[in-house]
Amino acid sequence: MDRIDRRIIDLLQQNARLPLKEIADRVFLSSPAVSARIARLESAGLVRGYQAQIDAVGLGLMVKAFINLDMDPQRKPEFYPYIESCPQVVECCCVTGDYSMLIEVLFATTQELDAFINRLQQFGRTRTQIVFSTPVEHRGVPVAEKE
Repeated sequence: MDRIDRRIIDLLQQNARLPLKEIADRVFLSSPAVSARIARLESAGLVRGYQAQIDAVGLGLMVKAFINLDMDPQRKPEFYPYIESCPQVVECCCVTGDYSMLIEVLFATTQELDAFINRLQQFGRTRTQIVFSTPVEHRGVPVAEKE
């Protein structure tokens, strides 16, 4: 992967609907050359898909929270399918420290969050942080060229 591939990835992260011709203009290549590079990045698994960025509050999801879960590692085979089936879960990460899982969720109300936490506690001890604001939104993977 060279600096042009990194620039293409950066442009796609900023706007996945950017026309191929505009990407080509910005990286100083032809549209077919950029198309081939994108296809190669996709087949290599570096570009795994394309998503729209959605305003959760605009959809009525007013409560964003991070839930720490302390769970016995032997429960993972049971926990993973459960957490994958929960549409309110934006992301779930296995982490180090006092807790074994960090779960990001979105809900319309704190009552819905409370009910979810009650169900989650079947797997272990939880600690929840409700988000007041997000000064830095998710901004993609840094693709700066390695030195």
